[in-house]
Amino acid sequence: NLKSDSKVFMSYRKKQIIERHRHRYEFNNDYIKLFEQKGFRCVGINPKSNLVEIMELENHPWFIGVQFHPEYKSTVVKPHPLFIDFVKAAINN
Repeated sequence: NLKSDSKVFMSYRKKQIIERHRHRYEFNNDYIKLFEQKGFRCVGINPKSNLVEIMELENHPWFIGVQFHPEYKSTVVKPHPLFIDFVKAAINN
């Protein structure tokens, strides 16, 4: 589930997404408040596990961290929306 006021939501243009995972690491939810105090926002939460899947750094043109592999869904003909908006942010900044 994506927060509707996030950069990631603006990339996907939808509230719920499905992405492929291939990792053994999880964000420790005990640290959410500490990260948020330092300017990070937890903007993508897995509804099944309640774990953070996507974080953004506030007041930054494009600082996004994900726990999945957007490259698995990206092709030359249809690039992943996060890649498209990353390039746009790089051009604009």
